[in-house]
Amino acid sequence: MTAPEFRYSDLLPIGADDTPYRLLTTEGVSTFEHNGRTFLQVEPEALRLLTETAIHDISHYLRPAHLRQLRKIIDDPESSGNDRFVALDLLKNLNISAGGVLPMCQDTGTAIVMGKKSEGVLTGVDDAEWISRGVFDAYSTLNLRYSQLAPITMWDEKNTGSNLPAQIELYSTEGDADNPVYKFLFMAKGGGSANKSFLYQETKAVLNPERMLQFLDEKIRSLGTAACPPYHLAVVIGGTSAEFALKTAKYASAHYLDNLPTEGSITGHAFRDLELEEEVFQLTREFGIGAQFGGKYFCHDVRVVRLPRHGASCPVAIAVSCSADRQALAKITKDGIFLEQLETEPAQYLPEQTEDILGGDVVKIDLNRPMDEIRAELSKYPVKTRLSLTGPLVVARDIAHAKIKERLDAGEPMPQYLRDMAVYYAGPAKTPEGYASGSFGPTTAGRMDSYVDQFQAAGGSMVMLAKGNRSAQVTKACNEHGGFYLGSIGGPAARLALDCIKNVEVLEYPELGMEAVWKIDVEDFPAFIVVDDKGNDFFAETSKPIALRVRTRSKERV
Repeated sequence: MTAPEFRYSDLLPIGADDTPYRLLTTEGVSTFEHNGRTFLQVEPEALRLLTETAIHDISHYLRPAHLRQLRKIIDDPESSGNDRFVALDLLKNLNISAGGVLPMCQDTGTAIVMGKKSEGVLTGVDDAEWISRGVFDAYSTLNLRYSQLAPITMWDEKNTGSNLPAQIELYSTEGDADNPVYKFLFMAKGGGSANKSFLYQETKAVLNPERMLQFLDEKIRSLGTAACPPYHLAVVIGGTSAEFALKTAKYASAHYLDNLPTEGSITGHAFRDLELEEEVFQLTREFGIGAQFGGKYFCHDVRVVRLPRHGASCPVAIAVSCSADRQALAKITKDGIFLEQLETEPAQYLPEQTEDILGGDVVKIDLNRPMDEIRAELSKYPVKTRLSLTGPLVVARDIAHAKIKERLDAGEPMPQYLRDMAVYYAGPAKTPEGYASGSFGPTTAGRMDSYVDQFQAAGGSMVMLAKGNRSAQVTKACNEHGGFYLGSIGGPAARLALDCIKNVEVLEYPELGMEAVWKIDVEDFPAFIVVDDKGNDFFAETSKPIALRVRTRSKERV
């Protein structure tokens, strides 16, 4: 055999940086010369300040490109009324969060920081500690939520009360000897979208156009809506390891890899497959799921990245960035500290009028009425019907459900509040001074699926409100017990807090913090009928495979 030739390429050659940046400050950075090269001295405070500011910005602002995509849904004549309604509500939400008080989503996420530090950058400290200080300062002073649980024993956990620890990954790079630079990607990843990162260990059998599209048809459809679409969807095929495939999918969903090459080479670097991206994008448009409640905008866009692989394995990773598309790039150079310029004035993306845009009737539901009357009213309408809810809701999620189940298992009765009121699965962010509520959007309904049959049999949870699709056991329980599952729009937590939630009080388990049982009073709270009392489930209607049809049309276009 001929001896191989040494070839090297960065696995992820991300290309030129065309990011628009804003200057935060020129303080905290300086340069000096030694041995013929330039060194960049970065003070620890610069790391703290940059991190704190980045967390603030990504909690309240999004990229202009994302806002343009939301407006495109509203302007598209092929959009469904429900697509337009979701897009408009998300835009309204972003106009509220841009005020800097209420974050765009109540799940303000795990703080994730990736840094690339060129050789000539000096700090003299543990960078991760000072980045963590910035995370701490942002979460403790802003109206964000503490979501990190520290394991005290194998089975016992306690909220850290600061949203630490953060996930911090720092890499050393060669860089330019004359212009050392410290580059960053800041992300806030909520549980909903993080839970929709999947790894599939496949084989070469999946590496052909027809089989790959069939595979993705099944797997992408199974993402459902719990992570608040429209999504920025990423698919990574291959990988030197399973964890690298997943990490690459996360980066791709954040558009961090948009400038990858579009062709491969013998060096094995990653590349984007633009043709497959278009085919997968068209696939998602035909699911019928749409922007949560029917339509074609399940995704804003799709990124497909091909990686090298070991011949004995073929990992395929799928990840999404949700409607809270929270990330920003940053850099520290000799000229100062720079952070990506996000959109601080999203009002320009709102349409001038909305009455004719949305279309369709809205059914008003009075939640002050007895539960039997509420159910009788809901029973008149089909799934996908848009609702406006006014009246009291009880709020309870994972831990509260577990405690109530323990009471039922011990022979105690169902709490009266779950018999009398519809239950909203949610957990609020901190309440700003002078506000009735902090950001208070829905949580993923599927986490409560195992409780539904037992709770409804005991007379509770007859009307449930949350985000995302649910399992067949919930449809079966609603059919047997006469219950309903209503879908709330995932994403507009700030708008719900400001416009719809009029009062919040603790009913039970105050020691659980945001996991307590709450009573809230709402006005014109938007929702959709997803599962009814007759065994109908909106999402069950979108389960038929369509990959072969999309592939055939794609070949015809060529």
